[in-house]
Amino acid sequence: MGEIEGTYRSLQTPAGTRLGAQYNTGISTLEPGQSLSSALGAGGKGHNKSLQIRVQGLDDAQEFYELESKADGQTLSSEVFRRINLIESDYFGLEFQNLQMNWVWLEPTKLIVKQARRPMNTLFRLSVKFFPPDPGQLQEEFTRYLFSLQIKRDLMEGRLNCTENTAALLASHLVQSEIGDYDDIADREFLKINKLLPYEERVQEKIMELHRRHIGQTPAESDFQVLEIARKLEMYGVRFHPAADREGTKINLAVAHMGLQVFQGHTKINTFNWSKIRKLSFKRKRFLIKLHPEVHGPHQDTLEFLMGSRDQCKIFWKNCVEHHSFFRLLDQPQPQSKAIFFSRGSSFRYSGRTQKQLVEYVRDSGLRRTPYQRRNSKVRMSTRSLASDVPKQVSRKGKLEIASYDPFNSCSPFFHPVDSANDIPQLSPFNTKGPLCLSPSFQMSTLSLPGQAPSPLQSPILNEVGTARLEEDEEGRRKRYPTDKAYFIAKEILTTERTYLKDLEVITVWFRGAVIKENAMPEGLMTLLFSNIDPIYEFHRGFLKEIDQRLALWEGRSNAHVKGDYQRIGDVMLRNMCALKEFIGFLQKHDEVFTELEKATKRVKKLETVYKEFELQKVCYLPLNTFLLKPIQRLMHYKLILERLCKHYAPQHRDYDDCKEALKEVAEIAAQLQSSLIRLENFQKLTELQRDLIGIENLTAPGREFIREGCLYKLTKKGLQQRMFFLFSDMLLYTSKGVTATNQFKVHGQLPLHGMIVEESENEWSVPHCFTIYSAQRTIVVAASSKVEMNKWIEDLNMAIDMSKKCQEKSDLLLDPSLCDRSNRSSDEVSLEQESEDDMNSSRCSLDKQSHHRANTTMHVCWHRNTSVSMSDHSLAVENQLSGYLLRKFKNSNGWQKLWVVFTNFCLFFYKTHQEDFPLASLPLLGYTVSTPEESDSIHKEYVFKLQFKSHVYFFRAESEYTFERWMEVIKSAASSAGRMSLLVPKGPAEMNGGS
Repeated sequence: MGEIEGTYRSLQTPAGTRLGAQYNTGISTLEPGQSLSSALGAGGKGHNKSLQIRVQGLDDAQEFYELESKADGQTLSSEVFRRINLIESDYFGLEFQNLQMNWVWLEPTKLIVKQARRPMNTLFRLSVKFFPPDPGQLQEEFTRYLFSLQIKRDLMEGRLNCTENTAALLASHLVQSEIGDYDDIADREFLKINKLLPYEERVQEKIMELHRRHIGQTPAESDFQVLEIARKLEMYGVRFHPAADREGTKINLAVAHMGLQVFQGHTKINTFNWSKIRKLSFKRKRFLIKLHPEVHGPHQDTLEFLMGSRDQCKIFWKNCVEHHSFFRLLDQPQPQSKAIFFSRGSSFRYSGRTQKQLVEYVRDSGLRRTPYQRRNSKVRMSTRSLASDVPKQVSRKGKLEIASYDPFNSCSPFFHPVDSANDIPQLSPFNTKGPLCLSPSFQMSTLSLPGQAPSPLQSPILNEVGTARLEEDEEGRRKRYPTDKAYFIAKEILTTERTYLKDLEVITVWFRGAVIKENAMPEGLMTLLFSNIDPIYEFHRGFLKEIDQRLALWEGRSNAHVKGDYQRIGDVMLRNMCALKEFIGFLQKHDEVFTELEKATKRVKKLETVYKEFELQKVCYLPLNTFLLKPIQRLMHYKLILERLCKHYAPQHRDYDDCKEALKEVAEIAAQLQSSLIRLENFQKLTELQRDLIGIENLTAPGREFIREGCLYKLTKKGLQQRMFFLFSDMLLYTSKGVTATNQFKVHGQLPLHGMIVEESENEWSVPHCFTIYSAQRTIVVAASSKVEMNKWIEDLNMAIDMSKKCQEKSDLLLDPSLCDRSNRSSDEVSLEQESEDDMNSSRCSLDKQSHHRANTTMHVCWHRNTSVSMSDHSLAVENQLSGYLLRKFKNSNGWQKLWVVFTNFCLFFYKTHQEDFPLASLPLLGYTVSTPEESDSIHKEYVFKLQFKSHVYFFRAESEYTFERWMEVIKSAASSAGRMSLLVPKGPAEMNGGS
């Protein structure tokens, strides 16, 4: 094909010089990043199905929209605007991240499926598209409120660059808008939880001092002040598009209401007003601005900028066309008629109303929204999100009086490990540019599928009547149900079986649907995988039904005169444990399934893509291959539960013999598969790490065993630098964390264990919990967060070193020489080198090329909690899986909320009910302590346990003494001791003042 060009030509009109007609000089029907094959494929299948699109509002609440498969961008935009009753909608648009991870605008006139590669896996977010020079032009108070939320987002994302004093002033008005007049305690708690600035800790006192001056200012006035301050800033409404001039100098291009702007860094160096521009065009990677001759003379009328790609040129060109049309034209431009025989260039046109038309429409139509409420309630969860509110009734978030973060009132389903900067547990929205970010609003989740009833978790206020009724129902239920310990042990079988079946459905239902839809899996692997797991799934469906029926009878016939066969579980267990023997052959094939699936994901690109994208789905709350381990792990659970039953029963009990025989049967099966489980768990961990680490190949090499992962501080010329270490049976890796959306770790060093020596060296370096690692290539000094952590590392390192002596030759073959130190430094010379900037830069480049990666693995928890986890810890966590309903106490309230809770992989996962397909939130337990409430907690209920990490405290209530003890037991197995608390990381204000 010839050179492709898009043009946009300005014409002289009575209103001045405006861009009008377009000169077509090329042909292009493909979207940026779209190949011909994907374009043909998109049009040939799947149009008979509906789309479920996820949209994030400016308040960060997310909502699903169900559309026809052939819906265009305007259909989705109109539905979003209608649902929140937005009148001045033309200022806004929907944006999403393209394949290059750049935010691009959803085009109204094109099909959604032809713009977003996988729209149902894509997060669209509502954003301000056109920033008027004067906020007074915004006629609706609600519109100004949304603009202030956009300013808030831009401040946090670093787009609105300004001085710290200006940022503090903006933040103070935002605080006034959110919680009302100044209150020292309320301000501190709000700023602790809602991060408004990247460097908020430095200016918090300044924000509070300025907030004190705004007493009596209404939220509407605060919003207006935010916009008045922001509009005077050079970066107001600016979105950078990287480019270079003819001399190769790196610059940034931007478009605004007045024309095109050129920046060097964050300094504006030139502006080309619309009146000076005659034509805009692009040719491949070159963006061209043709000026009127009187501006630069007849011989210098065209400016040329080089951008990263043709796609980037086209995206910026389209933005320019839309901005010019919106701000400069009197009427909406008419679509160009299609050429009969051939056409050249892009036919793109702005399709919305111009600003003039919008102002006239709002003024002349008389449309006014019903004033939305801005309530200053002291109840914590006081309002609805903008996205989920009914039309013409939008609530403002109320005043917060809280002391710790609540994992259940965020719109995001995953609870992120503690942030290294401010030690606040954070929730991680799916598929956002930064996978680890704090939801700034304290609103309940709005993630509900179309047609579903809203979750009780979304209720804005839990009133006293509702709270009392919940407690009365719970007390009544306790009086009706059995109190025998055997009943609660049997109930644990039921509750954990429900979770287990849901885990199997991740593979048999959800993953199967994903690979079938994309035709991504080879037929042979498809048969191998599902012919093995489907029979197991069907068996457990029947088993669950049988247990459920038995427990229902047990609960309904608890009176003494009807005791008997209904109040036992041994016969059900014996019958089904015997039946499980038929599935040993299927379970023994899991080795082959694991290996072939891993090979196929490396060999088949489409399967690899589907696999990675599926792991981003909410239903896949653990790494995907973890679910393949569940059938064998479940045998171990049966064994442990039956052991507890046999221990509880007296030998003469009518249920004892059946339970004892069932235990014998399952123990026999488990023994046959024990070695296979150990091998598969190691292989699963290695494959998980292979995906998480950049710069290491063939991590799953035969014979390699994972031993420990965790955070240590490496001594460098810059001082102690946080690094993530991974210990294997043949080598030690140390890595740094990437700063991109992938959230992966970059390998910086690889040390062979053969010949390695480890010694404590606190006295030598005057660093607490410090030890030195001497290897053949280099010597490094590291420090752990506590004495306990240091001892664990030294013990495991010495054990691994002894193991490596037995397989020296194999170890040498497995090592990648390119990662070993290339210097000739002697082994007794300590490495204090500064890791090269080139290495760090290459890390970022490599990370940018990766796909999204979800941070719900233990390595990310270890990184943020400054701790470590061994393979034996993983095995113990597998044995201690637990599920069931718990009551969770509201903060500063006597109310309790009933939630379905699943403990697995060192985390608590929270659901509305056991029937939900994916969790609302999760809480990693590493670093937490579990105990009973103290007198000062003022909780006078039985079976209550307390979870605490520093100042973050949660109370949960179990239904019986047995379940209380079980929850305490499994949480203690996952939560670390107080000795793991870091002495190297600077303390926060609460800790310096003696806070917990």
